[in-house]
This record gives sequence, C-alpha cells and structure tokens, in this order.
Amino acid sequence: MKQLVVISGKGGTGKTSLVASFAALAGRAVLADCDVDAADLHLVVQSSLVSRNDFSGGKRALIDGDRCTDCGTCEDLCRFDAICSDSSTFSVDTIACEGCGVCVWFCPEDAIGFVDTIDGEWYFSETRLGPMVHARLKAAGENSGKLVSLLRTEARKAARIRNIDLVIIDGAPGIGCPVIASITGADLVLVVTEPTLSGLHDLERVIRLTSHFGIPTKIVVNRYDINEKIAVQAEKHAQKLGAGFAGRVRFDPAVTQAQIWGLPVVEHSSNGAAADITEVWNNLQEAFDEDEFYVSEA
Repeated sequence: MKQLVVISGKGGTGKTSLVASFAALAGRAVLADCDVDAADLHLVVQSSLVSRNDFSGGKRALIDGDRCTDCGTCEDLCRFDAICSDSSTFSVDTIACEGCGVCVWFCPEDAIGFVDTIDGEWYFSETRLGPMVHARLKAAGENSGKLVSLLRTEARKAARIRNIDLVIIDGAPGIGCPVIASITGADLVLVVTEPTLSGLHDLERVIRLTSHFGIPTKIVVNRYDINEKIAVQAEKHAQKLGAGFAGRVRFDPAVTQAQIWGLPVVEHSSNGAAADITEVWNNLQEAFDEDEFYVSEA
C-alpha cells in the first residue's frame, strides 16, 4: 500500500484541487481529507455520506454536585481558572478546562471525574473516485492531530478491505501537529507552493519538516506563470534542500469553472492546467517506482 500526502506551507495554494485531480487520474484510490480544520475535498469529488461518527479529542472535568462540599480546593489548584463558583456552587468552565486532571486527583471528596468531550465528527463517504474518509472539528474543538491519525488509520483499513494499493491524503497546511500527523508513514510527500516571496519562505519550512522525518519529498509550483522568476527560485531552492521537482501548473480559469461544477479539472478539460496536472501525476508515478521510495505499512 502506497501513501501519497499532498501538503502546503499555507492555505489556498491549490492543494485540494490537485488531490481531486490525482484521484481522477489514479482511477482507483482511497481518499483522506486530513485538513480537518477546513475540510473541502468532498465538495470537488461529489461524495455520498455512508456513516457519521463522533470524535473525542480529550476529556474534561465534571463536578458531581451531590458529593461536592464546596471546599474550594479545585478552584485554588486550577491554573487555568476553569473552576467557576458563586456563593455556594462550584462548576467547570468546559472551554477553559485543559483536562490536566489536577482537580480530579486532589479533590478530597472524589467529587470530580473525567468525561469524554465530543470535539467533532468523522465521516466515511463514497465518491465516484473511490471511498473517502473526512472529518470536521467543532468550533474550538481540540486535538486535530489525533483526529488526523484516526482518519489515516481508517483510510488504510478501507484500502486493505477493498484491496486498493493507493491512499491519497489531502494534508493540512503549515508545519503544525495536523501536518506531522498527516505525513506520518507517507511514502511520498508532494508540497504545493506558489510563486511568491512568502511562498518561498513557507516552502522552506515544510521541506525542512519532511526532511527532519526522512520522508521523500517533491514540489509542484502552482500558478507558476504569475511570477516565473520566483517559480524558478522555488525550484532551485527546493532542490538545494533535498526535495525533488514534480512539475509546474499554470494559472487557468478552468480550475475555478471545474470547482463550480464540482469536478476535478482533469475531468472538465484536457488542456491548460489539466495537462500540467497530468504531467505532474505521471512524474509522481515514476517517483514511486524508484528504489529510494519505500512502501510503508505504518
């Protein structure tokens, strides 16, 4: 089973559009939208929901009013000011509570317990391009890295059950915990960048991250013709940092038109950006065949 993860240094680089097109070109793959803070792959691949599941990212303290003697120990010990009290009643502010457990451990009456929090939902859907797992965090929902790990596990499970040998992951932007969880166990990471000065900076941060974990990495410059000079700089800089080059994709209004129709651009057109993306996909397939890339079961 091979795992391709598509990430970017920031949002809006075209990462999800490329993933949708790759899925169409692959013909048979499991999709995982691991950008759980802003999941939108389902909008482009026309998904049909099969199952909906609650996600718990952690626990929160809960005071049993019948056992509480209003001693105030929990309020004194809480470093996050999550214990609320009026003249005679104590309660927990679930937004402020970090689930550290100090109040639970030191309550003299054992009146405080831990309860699971529901921080979001994860879904299993069917699409024209293959099964897909995706999720959505609630407002202020926590532990998106844990949710991403769950989605990756479910994607691999679906691939094994259906005997599909490719998982394509739409990762989160940036270099934080959701990104690290997205690229764990990847056989190849594709970094989508754009030809801007901030894009150069973001690109370097992401490549250094994948290099730290020893994951083979290639880059693609999206909308390269907006500033071809910086596009060339990005390619050269990426190669100096040890990343390969997968190709360029031109700016093309057909991409937006395809999104309006809920289609990957390679199903909407065969020219322009669609042709560029097809070439990038062919380069990625060749990369998977090289000896330097391993097949991960992590």
